[in-house]
Amino acid sequence: MSNQTPALAHGAAALQALPEAVLAMAAALLTLACAQWLAPGPGSAVLAVVLSLSLARSRLDRDRRGRLEAAVALPLVGLAATGVGLLLRDAPWLGAAAFTLGVSASVWLRQFGELARRASRLIALPFVAVLTVPHLSGVQRGPLPAVLVPVAVALLALAWVSLLDVLGRRLRLLPDMLPAHRPPAAPARTSPGRMRPSATTRMALQMAVALAIAFAVGHAGFGRHWPWVVLTAFIVHSGNRGRLEVAYKSLLRLGGAAGGTLAAALLAAPAGTHGSGTAAMVLLAVFLGSWLRPLNYAWWALCVTVALALLQNYAGLPATSEMTLRLAAIATGAAIGVAVGWLVLPVPSTGVLRRRMADALAALGEALDPAITPRRPAHFVHALNAVVSLAPAFRAARMLGLRPRWRQPADWIEALAGCRAPALTLIEQGATPGNVRRAVGAARQALRETERLLPALLALREAMEAACAQHGVALREDASVAQAR
Repeated sequence: MSNQTPALAHGAAALQALPEAVLAMAAALLTLACAQWLAPGPGSAVLAVVLSLSLARSRLDRDRRGRLEAAVALPLVGLAATGVGLLLRDAPWLGAAAFTLGVSASVWLRQFGELARRASRLIALPFVAVLTVPHLSGVQRGPLPAVLVPVAVALLALAWVSLLDVLGRRLRLLPDMLPAHRPPAAPARTSPGRMRPSATTRMALQMAVALAIAFAVGHAGFGRHWPWVVLTAFIVHSGNRGRLEVAYKSLLRLGGAAGGTLAAALLAAPAGTHGSGTAAMVLLAVFLGSWLRPLNYAWWALCVTVALALLQNYAGLPATSEMTLRLAAIATGAAIGVAVGWLVLPVPSTGVLRRRMADALAALGEALDPAITPRRPAHFVHALNAVVSLAPAFRAARMLGLRPRWRQPADWIEALAGCRAPALTLIEQGATPGNVRRAVGAARQALRETERLLPALLALREAMEAACAQHGVALREDASVAQAR
């Protein structure tokens, strides 16, 4: 285990995330430049940046199949999303219905296998842009007909992101690709003896209800600031991983948005309402958000709020005025998201966590199976990272002293995360101790009885550390072997 302090650990994580953020931003700038040559105007500019950064983060183009799927689907989805954006501007209620249906359908598709999950991510990418594009002023001009602009921008984004991704890997600025296998993001099981929708279906329904309420409340109570209500509800339910995660994410969104709104008000005056100053600050805010997002979602919320506020300032909605109303809209969207996550077919966060822990332990058992060659840790690393990504919300619950059933999961996550170094050491050495494999099996069985889970995970860690000592190898941090090979 590492002896780094939290500050050093965050600094190391920031340095590790920097190359990917730089390459993603470079792809966004190159796509932006090409888009402005083809179709000058703020609409194509926003679409270029959003698609490039979202595509870079989604990792949909990391293999040949992914690039082919994105090349076919992304332009079509971008065209559809642009049409929804025009409806939001010219026929708001029809546009709201189309937006809600499209985004909810992208969530619902995730339960139908890997191809469907990839399609759902492709569908979701362009819809992020349409909450801002319809409200930007200016008429696009250029050699392309308006109907082809989203298709061209989508293909440009895919081309630049793919090219810079390959370049980054050739220069060893980015880690090697993970295998195509990915564990499910949420449990799809139904409760015994009860006919309930799958977790993914419930999340899709939650997204639909949250967006519908947000559109209604936003238009009724906040006038031209309605996108802030909808955007917040959308963000809170994006990547929904259970009701506790929704509540935690809403607090981060609210705190980051409050800081971002204040920062935008301070930056708007020197930047002015038009010109290169505002554009530079928007791009800087987007880059900082992309870079710092792995450290804490609140940084992303803050930086995106700054960028969107300055964009609306550019479009003639001053960032320095009505700041209180804007914050109230964000708080309302967060409240809607939390209420829906807790009251409408709620998904227990511990259920999501136990499903991911089951995936991680299964991957560990496979990696330690002597009958399977070659021995590679990639699936285990990926599954363990999915478990660890749930830790912040559970740690916050433990710190606040909420219900015991929400305090225990943080201990489970930390115990399983403590198995990383000895597990990777054993996998790299090709060791398959029988007592370790039995400890893995005991931990998998303990997932059904939560009172036994923490002792089983601690016993697994002790067994692996003892096996490493018995084989005469020192524990290694996973920097050299955690990447997929």
